[in-house]
Amino acid sequence: MKLRMIGCSHHETPLEIREQVAFTSEEVTRALSEIKERFPDAEAVLLNTCNRVELYCGASEQDKTPTPQDLQRFLSNFHEIGLGTIQEYFKVREDSHAVEHLFSVVSSIDSLVVGESQISAQVRSAYDRSKLEGAAGSVMHSLFQHANQVSKRVTTETEIHRRRISVPSVAVSEVASEFYERFDDKKILVIGSGEMGVETLQYLIDAGARNIDIVNRSLERAQNVALQFQLRAQPWESLDGLLAQADLVVSTTGAPEPIVTETRLRNILTKRTRGNLLILDLAVPRDFEASIARLPSVYLYSVDDLQNVCQRNEAFRKQQLPKARKIIDEEVQRILADWNLRQSGDTIRALKDQAVLIRDTELQRLLSKQSMHDLSHEAQQEIQQAIDRVINKLLHGPLQSLRDAPHEEHRESLATAIRRLFKLS
Repeated sequence: MKLRMIGCSHHETPLEIREQVAFTSEEVTRALSEIKERFPDAEAVLLNTCNRVELYCGASEQDKTPTPQDLQRFLSNFHEIGLGTIQEYFKVREDSHAVEHLFSVVSSIDSLVVGESQISAQVRSAYDRSKLEGAAGSVMHSLFQHANQVSKRVTTETEIHRRRISVPSVAVSEVASEFYERFDDKKILVIGSGEMGVETLQYLIDAGARNIDIVNRSLERAQNVALQFQLRAQPWESLDGLLAQADLVVSTTGAPEPIVTETRLRNILTKRTRGNLLILDLAVPRDFEASIARLPSVYLYSVDDLQNVCQRNEAFRKQQLPKARKIIDEEVQRILADWNLRQSGDTIRALKDQAVLIRDTELQRLLSKQSMHDLSHEAQQEIQQAIDRVINKLLHGPLQSLRDAPHEEHRESLATAIRRLFKLS
C-alpha cells in the first residue's frame, strides 16, 4: 500500500498563489479524468477549499503511485503555472505523514479557525466526488471512511467544536441565550441586511426565533433578505416604533455615526410597554451610542464585548488540541496496522492459493498415470501429505519473515518481493 499527497494551504501559501491553483467544479472532473488516464493503477481524491488545495493519490503497490515529481508536473501543466512555484509552495507527504495530515484536516485542527465545522463535510464531498468520477477505489475508500470516523471521535470526545467563535454566533448562542431562555415568544428587531445581519438571522432562526422584523436603509435589500427567511421587512422610518416594541435588537449597519443616540432612545423608552431591552450592537463603528448602557432596563453589548468572548472561546478550543492530536495519533496507527495486516494477509492467501493450485494440478497428473492406479487410498493420501509438507516447508521461511517484519516499510518491501518472485496477481 502506498499513499502520497501533495498540497498547499493558508499556512505557507499566499492567497494569490492559492487562487492560481484552485480548481473549479469542471476542472475537478477534468483533473481526476487526466489522473486516471495517466496513472491507471492509482486512485485519487482532490480536496479544494478556499484555504487549501490537496491531491491524495494511492495504490496497492508502491510503483503504481505517482511520484512526487509526477504530481508536481501534473499540477504545473494543468494550471499552466511554473514548476518552480509548485515545488516552492506545495508540500509532499507520504504514507503515515499523509494519513496524519488528512486526519488533522478533517478534524479541523489544521484549519484557519480551529474547530470550524465545514471542513469535515468538504472532505466527505471531495471523496464522494472522486468516487462518482471513478477515481477512488478500495485504498481511498479505506482512507476517507477512516477519516470520517476520526472526525466523529474528535467531535464527540473533545470540546473543540462546542464554543462559538464568530461574533454573530456568540451574540446569539452565549449572550442572548443567557439573557432569554427562549426566543419563540420574543419580538426581535434586526437592523441592517448585510453579511453579518444575514448570518445573525440564521443563528436566531436556528435558536427558535420566529417574530423578527428587518429594517434597512434600502427597503428593497431588507425585502430580499426577509423573503429569503420568510420574515417581515419594514421601512427605515418605522425604526423608533419597532425599538419601542422589541425585546431583542441586533444592529449590524455600516453607518459612520451612531444611528441611535442616548437621547433618542430615552424618548423611545417612554413609549415602551414591554420589559427589559437587550441590544447587541455588532456594528463597527457602533450603531448605538455607548452611553445608552446606563439607561434603566437596557442592556447594551458592543462588538468589543463579544470579541472578548470569541477570544476566550478560541483559547478554549486550542486547549482541546492535545486531546484531538492523541485521537489522531491513535487512529493513524490503527489504519496503518489495518493496511499492513490486509496487505500481508492478501499476499499470504495468494501464495497459499497458488501453492494449492500447483499441488492439485500435479497430484491429478501423477495419480492419473496407469502405474498409479493400483495404489491404495492410504498410499495416495501419503503422497499428498508428503507434497503438502514440502510446500509448507518451502513457504514457511518467506511467510514467517512477512509476519515478523518489524516495520511497515520492511513488510511492504517483503510483500512486494514475494508477489514479484512468485508472480502473484
